[in-house]
Amino acid sequence: MMANTILLVEDDEDIRQLLTFTFEAAGFDVITRADGQEGLDAAIAEIPDVVILDIMLPSISGLDICKMLKRKAETESIPVIMLTARGEEVDRVVGLELGADDYVVKPFSPRELVLRVRAVLKRNAPVEPAAKATSLKIDGLVVDMDAYKVLIDGEEVLLTATEFKLLAELLKNKGRVRTRDQLLNTVWGYEFEGYARTVDTHVRRLRQKIGDYAKYIETMRGVGYRFKE
Repeated sequence: MMANTILLVEDDEDIRQLLTFTFEAAGFDVITRADGQEGLDAAIAEIPDVVILDIMLPSISGLDICKMLKRKAETESIPVIMLTARGEEVDRVVGLELGADDYVVKPFSPRELVLRVRAVLKRNAPVEPAAKATSLKIDGLVVDMDAYKVLIDGEEVLLTATEFKLLAELLKNKGRVRTRDQLLNTVWGYEFEGYARTVDTHVRRLRQKIGDYAKYIETMRGVGYRFKE
């Protein structure tokens, strides 16, 4: 089995060396860049399995790199994890709005970041076809679990892997409240206190993409979300 390749764009040499050692010890191939423009060029040229971006970088910020990657057809599906400073909630929210799959707050445990990378790779892995047809439907909204796509009135809606799994999880449990912790565990593949904003931001992006069907996703204040029957 080929090792997954990580592109790490981080200008702090100590962090870069520590994470390179950690990921290589965990079985990953690692490409590193210390400059934003060089990181963007490497992502386009190498097409890694995951990109880890620091936000504050020379020449181009991590947020701008994320935005550019998500706008290019050849790189839009690459999972992006942002490294953010403690307390910089605005940066975290903006990163998620731009299409980042996850974020980790500095200072962080290298082991936690490895777990996050494995979780995001698992989320974005191709889904094995089911033994029988598994489509979730409500009116003109169809979530085709076999083809891994969403249709609204026959037209395909382009969702990220995380948005697809989030919609499927809510629809499979329609009429029942799913807490943010439950969604983190089921969709993102981990439990971590303080990352509920990740769920909220992805729900907001999902609502924007499914148009009139956004009304079916109800916010249960202080608890989580429910897909209305």
